[in-house]
Amino acid sequence: MKKLLLAITFFPIALAAQNYAQQNVGFLGNWNNNPAQPAEPVYGIKYQGVCGWADTSNGREYAIIGTSTGTEFVDVTVPTNPVACDYVPAAHGNLIWHEIKTWHQYAYIVSDDGGANTFIVADLSYLPDSVHVLRNDNTLFKRCHTLYVDGDYLYGGSVTLANNTLYSMAVYDLNADPVNPPLLRTLNQDYPALSSVHDMFVRNDTVYASCGYAGLFIYKFNSTSNQHFEELAVLTNYPESGYNHSSFLTANGSTLIFTDEVPLGLGIKSLDVSDLGNISINQVFRSHQGNTPHNPYILGNDILICANYTDGIQIFNISNPSNCILSGYFDTDTLVNSPNYPSNMGYHGCWGADPFLPSGNLLASDMQNGLFVLDISQLLISTPEIPHAAMSLDAYPNPFNTNFGMSMKLDRQQMILCTVYDNTGRIVLQHSQALPAGASILEVQAGNLAAGVYSVKVEGETFSGSSRLVKVQ
Repeated sequence: MKKLLLAITFFPIALAAQNYAQQNVGFLGNWNNNPAQPAEPVYGIKYQGVCGWADTSNGREYAIIGTSTGTEFVDVTVPTNPVACDYVPAAHGNLIWHEIKTWHQYAYIVSDDGGANTFIVADLSYLPDSVHVLRNDNTLFKRCHTLYVDGDYLYGGSVTLANNTLYSMAVYDLNADPVNPPLLRTLNQDYPALSSVHDMFVRNDTVYASCGYAGLFIYKFNSTSNQHFEELAVLTNYPESGYNHSSFLTANGSTLIFTDEVPLGLGIKSLDVSDLGNISINQVFRSHQGNTPHNPYILGNDILICANYTDGIQIFNISNPSNCILSGYFDTDTLVNSPNYPSNMGYHGCWGADPFLPSGNLLASDMQNGLFVLDISQLLISTPEIPHAAMSLDAYPNPFNTNFGMSMKLDRQQMILCTVYDNTGRIVLQHSQALPAGASILEVQAGNLAAGVYSVKVEGETFSGSSRLVKVQ
């Protein structure tokens, strides 16, 4: 089983980060300069969801962060010096919920607040000069709580139309028209009793839907000509259950990590989903008693990054999904220990994160302290699974540009399958080759892959190993 090398390394800390408790996570930069913020935002929430975007034409990286008054586009190519590039105002000026997702060069921006909300689509290809707003209206819908992009499909949770019709979940086709995507199907058409989907993780049309107090529902969206949703599994009774908030799936598809937001202090859940006919809780775990996990994200099969109220980014080794272990943290929240902390202000700390930029830098959004760019490279150092002491696996070069090799020692001749996963767990490349006993090298042609971080799994009759690789331009 893959193990993280958890060297207790404390990074050199810039003065701007001296008040943030941390372990094995380094501070790179912070941006907290939205001049349009209201003097007293609702619940004190100045910032909400964050999403990263990389321009593959020039390698520049950006953070897109929702604020109480609009959306900021921040250049984080130099992570120690985040620079705001553009700002798109919202339809009204005191938002609480605000989420962003990207597809190719497009950003999709939604909010779920009362008032004159809109659905915004922006073209990012003109950055760092500016973004071009392609639509900002309520003709498709006026409110949406969360978004997820799976392939060419945009999933919306808790969608409200201009006439106040509510869709618990809706699927739109971005490939058909990225600016005005046609509606393919709503969950209501197949399961009208479920009134709301708060958030969803989707992979290859399988939807892990967090449905608040109703629980967790797993559906298959059959995207053929006879489009419909099929219910695969339901989880309503589990330890420390509450308002089922959001989830993320490991690359191998075996473990789903999910959180319950309300009431405060409920633990993170590790769920065995390897057999959807018999799903079961592996473990309930937490960074410390009283912490409220908000949004989880997973790198490969073994690194969980959780954005938390009151204690920021908490990172766990989940290589054993029944024994998840805290391995690093960066506490973005400063209100708990502040003498000016208002006792009635329950929503503070880290809202969300994005660990999927090609650089490997982690983006995090704190509701009061803005955008953080963090270095988690110490937690990405890993060794492969080694079934027998005589076996080893080395990946080189790392980072790579076009091709990479996997060097291993086999106890017998066998067919070796190499599978490459992107940061959402999708299989993007497979290569098989017969290798002889002894020291062997598997060469993989990977020049067509986009720049980014990939998980690589190597399997044979008597050999199994895994590694992480970074593809550069």
